[in-house]
Amino acid sequence: MQNSEIILISISGEDKPGVTTAITRILGNYDATILDIGQADIHHTLSLGILFKMSDRSDSGNILKEILFKCSELNVSVRFTPITAERYNNWVDRQGASRFIVTLLGKEISARQLSKVTQAVSDQDLNIDSIKRLTGRPSLDPDENAAIRSCIELSVRGNILDKKALSAKFMKYSVDLGIDISFQEDDIFRRSRRLICFDMDSTLIKTEVIDELADRAGVGEQVRAITESAMRGEIDFVESFTKRIALLRGLEESVMQEIAQNLPIMDGAARLMSILKKCGFKIAILSGGFTYFGKHLQKMFDVDYVYANELEIVDGKLTGNHIGDIVDGKRKAELLKLIAQVEKIELQQVIAVGDGANDLPMLNLAGLGIAFHAKPKVKENAQQSISTMGLDGILYFLGFRDIHIDN
Repeated sequence: MQNSEIILISISGEDKPGVTTAITRILGNYDATILDIGQADIHHTLSLGILFKMSDRSDSGNILKEILFKCSELNVSVRFTPITAERYNNWVDRQGASRFIVTLLGKEISARQLSKVTQAVSDQDLNIDSIKRLTGRPSLDPDENAAIRSCIELSVRGNILDKKALSAKFMKYSVDLGIDISFQEDDIFRRSRRLICFDMDSTLIKTEVIDELADRAGVGEQVRAITESAMRGEIDFVESFTKRIALLRGLEESVMQEIAQNLPIMDGAARLMSILKKCGFKIAILSGGFTYFGKHLQKMFDVDYVYANELEIVDGKLTGNHIGDIVDGKRKAELLKLIAQVEKIELQQVIAVGDGANDLPMLNLAGLGIAFHAKPKVKENAQQSISTMGLDGILYFLGFRDIHIDN
């Protein structure tokens, strides 16, 4: 390497076809080796960097002169930076450091939000390698009926000082800044998720079905009082569930059918499910709600597994009893693990999505647990959260881009 030379070329200007071809052709004529290359286009403005090595220093003058003339001809600016072998080797050594992906998601992303997030990254001695936009560019005059969403992804690298502290700070920023922030290790599992498990009520649908049933049975206030008691920790899920369904005794099965046919589907659910099925995901509903409604969603979205609570129906009416085991938080986690085993999927490849405290066991078991429009206490104990948009926000946490999703 003694007679070799390393140079970084930095080119900027109006983006046009042929710039990269022209520069690499010159380098090719001198048998230069490309050590690294990166290119970005922001509003038709090109930023191109090429790090190359010449085996013979005597060629450097001719190469730089030809590139300078070519850039002048193309009307772009160029800067040359010599890189020492020591500096290059130190940079290569840092490539082995851990990689992480930070995703910012919201209706809009402001400079203040981005500055807070990047400062938190810097405070942990992490370096930003790249930034890319996953959503399409926003219109200055958007269609009032169009979905408004903005997402950018930061690839960061380094030996993190305190991963738990950084995650906690991001979750706090999510609340304080009104933006969703995902922080994931950029490993093989992030790129190979294969199973997603959903809660149903207030996650896949916008309602709590037991409240709908209770209102039809004329016991809405009693059922909600039991629910609130359970949320205060006065009674557990199993006890509250048993008491609530007992109040539904005598309700006609036809009422359940009518509710099922009019379930309010969560925003973004159809878009999310369509993409997941195209990409070969297995989909499961693990719900503390009722199988009757889970089966309805199964047909709608081609869901692979449904586990929920079975209401006993005799002579077309609810008896106020249930059949089989109650699906509570512990059972959801057990079912997630069981499905993963059946499908031969690692837990790190599993995504879990839910909004309630009884979803936390499966959220914390899955490789990617997402608290969706969840209560503050649930968000505090979850790995990631989405509060600013619909279920299709999950796609951006997985690295999907609009250009791939919508075409």
